[in-house]
Amino acid sequence: MTNDLKESFSGSAGAPPAPAALAAKVRTLAPSMTRSMQRVAEAVAGDPAGCAALTVTGLAELTGTSEATVVRTARLLGYPGYRDLRLALAGLAAQQQSGRAPAVTADIAVDDPIADVVAKLAYDEQQTLADTAAALDTVQLGAAVSVLAAARRIDIYGVGASSLVGQDLAQKLLRIGLIAHAHTDPHLAVTNAVQLRSGDAAVAITHSGSTGDVIEPLRVAFDRGATTIAITGRPDGPISQYADHLLTTSTARESELRPAAMSSRTSQLLVVDCLFIGIAQRTYETAAPALSASYEALAHRHNPRTR
Repeated sequence: MTNDLKESFSGSAGAPPAPAALAAKVRTLAPSMTRSMQRVAEAVAGDPAGCAALTVTGLAELTGTSEATVVRTARLLGYPGYRDLRLALAGLAAQQQSGRAPAVTADIAVDDPIADVVAKLAYDEQQTLADTAAALDTVQLGAAVSVLAAARRIDIYGVGASSLVGQDLAQKLLRIGLIAHAHTDPHLAVTNAVQLRSGDAAVAITHSGSTGDVIEPLRVAFDRGATTIAITGRPDGPISQYADHLLTTSTARESELRPAAMSSRTSQLLVVDCLFIGIAQRTYETAAPALSASYEALAHRHNPRTR
């Protein structure tokens, strides 16, 4: 997946990101950039209007970097060159000045009133979902839907908070008649992955992209010929080596009271829902009766028993 990954974040494949997607990509990719590239990314995200007015030399001087670093950052963000990035920055600045409500940026403090906690969490969740939707590669998403809809069997790997997302995906797929299993025990995940072959699919869910207990079964599935999909917040992480298709998630800022697992779960669930709806659409003739049958099988558990 390495070449595909490089291509997807260079300016050579597809149209440059829309202004909203630019902001999402900066937040998603900044942690994996070099420090000098981070300075450029932070500058354009923090002051798009000001940076849009600068030449490549001016932005390099502002950030204490080089012109080459500015161009490399632009290309990593999906633009053919700095000129295209400047146009996107101008568009982003115009959006920000169009009457949008001011952003809630403060971290949750230990003595915050509960009403402030609700407001801050709601804002962070909304931003996480918007960033994920803006940065999600719909071509990769469509390809993943096609793979899962046609798979003989689907194995899903995740640990910690990501395992809960994996279980959610598995139960959704089971209800529309697909054979799907979520493995939370790393040993069982590997021993099951050994049984996969061409025509099967494996899905790995890891925010960091470097969780060994998730990478190992995906590598085994990849080696056995299954088509592999990774849902991750770090598309340049080690997981990408064994993923035929990459679905990138975004997260809100991590803080003492809000670990990465909280916001990563929100964005992962959005991707899972997109996969499920896409698969249900693709397999509607069989999915609809299967879903109806599952509702009927559980109906008596939701209604008062009559005598």
